[in-house]
Amino acid sequence: MALPFRGAAAHRIVPWALVAVIAAGSGGCATRGGTETTGSAGVLNAPATESDGRHDVEVAGDLYRTKPNDAGAAIRYAHALRAIGQRAQAAAVLEQASIRDPKNPTLLGAYGRALADAGNYSQALEVLNRAHTPDQPDWRVLSVQGAVLDQMGRHEEARRYYASALRLAPEEPSVLSNLGLSYALSKDLKQAEATLRRATADGRIDSRVRQNLALVVGLQGRFAEAETIARADLPPEEAAANVAYLKQMLAHPKSIARMPHPGTG
Repeated sequence: MALPFRGAAAHRIVPWALVAVIAAGSGGCATRGGTETTGSAGVLNAPATESDGRHDVEVAGDLYRTKPNDAGAAIRYAHALRAIGQRAQAAAVLEQASIRDPKNPTLLGAYGRALADAGNYSQALEVLNRAHTPDQPDWRVLSVQGAVLDQMGRHEEARRYYASALRLAPEEPSVLSNLGLSYALSKDLKQAEATLRRATADGRIDSRVRQNLALVVGLQGRFAEAETIARADLPPEEAAANVAYLKQMLAHPKSIARMPHPGTG
């Protein structure tokens, strides 16, 4: 998960709100094993420009149309669509691919993540349950399942999935980040901070993990510390703007209550 920020780079980090960092399937930022870390259930890294996004979709779409039975081509095309916000279309592409290849765990993991990203949480859980088996569990899928359950407000259940994922991938930062945000969602900010600090101890982390930590620290009133943490990834003026935004939210508790839950990568 990751907490979006305000600032000029809104396509990269958006106003502070809870967002998942996911590690499941293929594509996106690299963590252990080259898996995706957005999220969130997570949030994909947006293309640098709108033109880049359209180009990525065009290239991936051409490949998909050339190789409609290739699961990898379908996943790449769906990833490009999700990166520009075409969530329903991405899920539709992967639905068709999963009909053609119903036992491909990588494909099912990508499809479940896309369904969650589109807000179809119950269906996402059903698909993700088919993406691995009890005798061959996948920590990436377990983390996504946890993030989806957090979206549904089932935080205790979600943490059992994160615990299972961490048994398979000890100290994996993307799982720790999701676990930390799960605590934040249930307002256990001290536990959230401790968990997110474990996640940020890993040098491979996505910048959004550190922004999650900055928000959780700021929510406890330690604004100067939060700004210092945020500056590791943001220009000073953007970090300061985020802290000012947070102070404004804390002055109006109803704004905090309306903060979005984690996304799904």
